[in-house]
Amino acid sequence: MKWAIIFLWLGAITVVYFRGRVRASFFRTVVNHSAALAPVNVFMYGFSAVPSRPFIDAAPFPGLRILDDNWEIIRDEARALAEAQRIKAAEQNNDAGFNSFFKTGWKRFYLKWYDAQHPSAAEFCPQTVRLLRGIPEVKAAMFAVLPPGAKLNPHRDPFAGSLRYHLGLDTPNDDGCFIEVDGERYSWRDGQSVIFDETYIHWAENTTGQTRTILFCDIERPLRYGWASRFNRWFSRTFMTAASSPNDSGDQTGWVNKAFRISWQLGQYRRRLKAWNRTVYQLVRILLIVAVVALIWYL
Repeated sequence: MKWAIIFLWLGAITVVYFRGRVRASFFRTVVNHSAALAPVNVFMYGFSAVPSRPFIDAAPFPGLRILDDNWEIIRDEARALAEAQRIKAAEQNNDAGFNSFFKTGWKRFYLKWYDAQHPSAAEFCPQTVRLLRGIPEVKAAMFAVLPPGAKLNPHRDPFAGSLRYHLGLDTPNDDGCFIEVDGERYSWRDGQSVIFDETYIHWAENTTGQTRTILFCDIERPLRYGWASRFNRWFSRTFMTAASSPNDSGDQTGWVNKAFRISWQLGQYRRRLKAWNRTVYQLVRILLIVAVVALIWYL
């Protein structure tokens, strides 16, 4: 049974690795955080009702037209938030999913995150929240800011149960501000939207002198069978909600990000040990890896 699980997991990672034209190394694919969900993602790919390609046509998602049609209302609320400096990085290292993005100046304000509660969103963005509540296929949403000169390195998102929707709000309207998904490039424009599969390797860069602000949403991936869709919703509700991160102190923080904050604090000691003596650091690291492998083996 143990070997069957290991082979199943490695087989799913192999499928993920060969999916798409742009690939990281196989080792990086194995150790990447998205590898943990590889079997779930292969299930989503297998029963997906949309084509397996980087950019997806909007036709299967008519509800998103409400956002397209009201983009100026959404933009105005995003502008007010930006002026109040409420679109920002996580202040307490409690946003594991986007932690690496903050280093380049990327910022966000959550409007919705699966079943988590964000009272701050309803308080400061009532019209946008009202629009989002009328579109059940939208599972998560935020305002996302990419400042001039910022670059998000190539990565793939961990969960294939959703697709990604971007709506341009305040953008440079210039090809120098773009996202590239599996080698295909898209440049944001005010009032225009795009849907893509975020589990392909993608990266973004703003080489212009103007900040880019978008509405960023996770939308439920359509699956071919009702039972498969029910599993997707259960999994999203149970596990993705656990990754919620707050805008303010009154918002919900999921257990994943509570654990991540503790891990980050422990990481400060790890960095100090590495700075003190790299040989000791490497020995401790090897011993911990061996201990984890041994624990898994004997379980």
